[in-house]
Amino acid sequence: MVAEAEVVFQQSLPVVLDIDGVSPAVISPLSSPKLGVRRSTASVSGGLSTSPVQEDECDSSIPVYIPTIRSGSYADIGPKRSMEDEHICVDDLSSQLGCLFELPKPSAFYAVFDGHGGSEAATYVKQNAIRLLFEDDKFPQTSEVNSVYVEEVETSLRNAFLQADLALAEDCSISSSTGTTALAALISGRILMVANAGDCRAVLCRKGKAIEMSHDHRPINLPERRRVEESGGVIEDGYLNGELSVTRALGDWDMKRPHGSKSPLISEPEIKQITLTEDDEFLVIGCDGIWDVLTSQEAVGIVKRGLNRHDDPARCARELVMEALRLNTFDNLTAVVVCFVTVDREDEPVVPLEKKRCCSLTPEAFRSLRNLLDG
Repeated sequence: MVAEAEVVFQQSLPVVLDIDGVSPAVISPLSSPKLGVRRSTASVSGGLSTSPVQEDECDSSIPVYIPTIRSGSYADIGPKRSMEDEHICVDDLSSQLGCLFELPKPSAFYAVFDGHGGSEAATYVKQNAIRLLFEDDKFPQTSEVNSVYVEEVETSLRNAFLQADLALAEDCSISSSTGTTALAALISGRILMVANAGDCRAVLCRKGKAIEMSHDHRPINLPERRRVEESGGVIEDGYLNGELSVTRALGDWDMKRPHGSKSPLISEPEIKQITLTEDDEFLVIGCDGIWDVLTSQEAVGIVKRGLNRHDDPARCARELVMEALRLNTFDNLTAVVVCFVTVDREDEPVVPLEKKRCCSLTPEAFRSLRNLLDG
């Protein structure tokens, strides 16, 4: 069995065409991807939202929650003959992009790509993801997170998914019958944004409870089924047009209509956003090989128990994959665990140890005590 340890993306990528007609003002749950950034927490707001971010209105004397981020990943070929999954883990996005790129702190980027019909599409998107998203001229460069920044990030993220999809169509070395699902998580300050197209899944653990940060885009998903049928597609035996088990993916151009036409299979990501708080413990990102045999809450439980034992996100990712294999999953497996750890704001006061009294017995007193105990 082939196993792969944590992958950290380090290279810059080739240029891909831009998309015309994308308005930077477009923001909706089905139109803009949000990236999941390292570990952000600070607001007491806990719900999912696609609305603009509001700055905290609180006394400046109150310390602002500042998260730190660490992650681990694990991938395994599983029972399949070839590995078609790819993933990216960047715990410090500022260092990755260089000092000339201004980002909120902390900033982190994670992604999982589950290929089908071969690994070409997933590999291509992984190799080009950083350039497509962050090296785009429209990606906002600022150290402050506000509503304008969030809107611009959503637009850039959506554009990156669409650019990657069109690039796969333009590249003659990539078969039109290969494709990949894609899930990207971006952490910017205290904001976690997740963009998803396909059936990979991101799950946030808040006080031990699983909060799903993405929806599986499968034909059994009622809104997706309606969209497919309204676009002229059909669902046969649970498959889109009787062939594909997902309703959103990058590539698969043999199933898509020409660019600009309404198609049952689309690459447009769905986006969710949340403000992280001190109650948020970690984020789990996985391909469908994990979720085929584990519920979101079960996965959260496995990771939580692992962190309680050894506090190692890479080991937790491996344990998640091993459990899915034990449950007889039939697919490749990739898991990423992103831990959110609170930074100590000040040194804890040192509490002096209580002095203990000691006493000793003289030899004569000791003999008397022993005689007494012996009767």
